[in-house]
Amino acid sequence: MRTPFVAGNWKMNTTVAEAEKLVHEMLVPLNDITRVEKVLCPPFVSLSAVKNILQDSDVKVGAQNMYFETKGAYTGEISPLMLSELCEFVILGHSERRRYFGESDEMINKKMTAALKNGLKPILCVGERLEENESGKTEEVISRQLTGALAGIESTDNMVIAYEPVWAIGTGRAASGEQATATIKFIRDSVAKLWSRDLSQNLRILYGGSVTGDNIAEFISCPDIDGALVGGASLKAGEFVAIVNQTAAIKKNTTSKL
Repeated sequence: MRTPFVAGNWKMNTTVAEAEKLVHEMLVPLNDITRVEKVLCPPFVSLSAVKNILQDSDVKVGAQNMYFETKGAYTGEISPLMLSELCEFVILGHSERRRYFGESDEMINKKMTAALKNGLKPILCVGERLEENESGKTEEVISRQLTGALAGIESTDNMVIAYEPVWAIGTGRAASGEQATATIKFIRDSVAKLWSRDLSQNLRILYGGSVTGDNIAEFISCPDIDGALVGGASLKAGEFVAIVNQTAAIKKNTTSKL
């Protein structure tokens, strides 16, 4: 069975002091929740501080982005070599990077390759815009993003995929469990074609997009959905803990019935 996975993407929020406070508020209850892989992704400036607080826990650290070169004259960028000392995971291909910073599938592919080469585990984000969804192009868009991001990469289980429909991110308008499941099944089938059926069945695929403690059960109850990439709700300690706790409870009950 795939281990459930819940990651909190804090985006461009929290100072170092605020990040430390938030982690301390979450730490004890998160440590008490087992059978779920838990990851916190603070801004770059807080990675070291968050790592130090979490060093004796099973909560892991992730970065929100990285550049594909290991060093050089790239002012303002962070390399995979730098991140490898600070975290285990890195979010790549997020729609906000695609939209606001012009990241192409080709660039995301370079980042994926560099992350894996330097021992980082990518959380690869894919998802369609509202107009693409309404015009029936969801699968076309997802297929292009997956093929582009994974081009030339040998099959690996050192990654996670997050389906984040752009129209649901930060809007309060989440997809339904049925919608998310259909697309995640398509993602799993696409990975099977690109790599292998066995690997696709072991690959963890998350839902992200206005995930809250009130709606997480709808997604986690779907066998094909292995967890969540949580945005705004991960900035509230109680809300994030509730999401992780429900994930653990529901997946445990689902497993026991198999």
